[in-house]
Amino acid sequence: MESIAILASHNGSGFEAIQNAIISKRLKLKIEVLISNNSDANALKKALNYGIETFVVNKKNFENPDEKIYDILKEKRCKYIFLSGYMKKLSPLITQNFLVINSHPALLPKFGGAGMYGRFVHEAVLEAKESQSGVTIHEVNENYDEGKILLQKKLQIADNETVDTLEQKIKELEKESIVRALELCLK
Repeated sequence: MESIAILASHNGSGFEAIQNAIISKRLKLKIEVLISNNSDANALKKALNYGIETFVVNKKNFENPDEKIYDILKEKRCKYIFLSGYMKKLSPLITQNFLVINSHPALLPKFGGAGMYGRFVHEAVLEAKESQSGVTIHEVNENYDEGKILLQKKLQIADNETVDTLEQKIKELEKESIVRALELCLK
């Protein structure tokens, strides 16, 4: 069975989608570890509830966080990393030694890059008067949102769409998209 690590900065909703797919035996994966840069992240509590080992790795407790993350991932023999709302840029040490996967709440290459996350993405999509939005699951490289696209799922934007309604629709679409992309990676 392949091993995956989760990197999360806050709630880790993508992590929960993966864990639920593992529990239902849809994904033949094992989450070995959840690492957060935020000691208050809800994802840490969720992981502990599932019996998953957790670490807090940031500049406050490690001189070089990416080296520490690398060491943990090597020790745990992780092949994959999923970024579940992880808000730190990863160094080549991580991106070149593991398959790092991210979910972006828009259709890349539009609405990607530094500062384009969460509500900011949905605001930009609506301001641009796009007719569609969606989710992009992609490999992570050294540049924000520029890695190889693994999967995209689209949805139509309603005439009366708000940032809140679009965000909720994207979050639901994202759960299935993350699991589907991991299924494709495991084949």
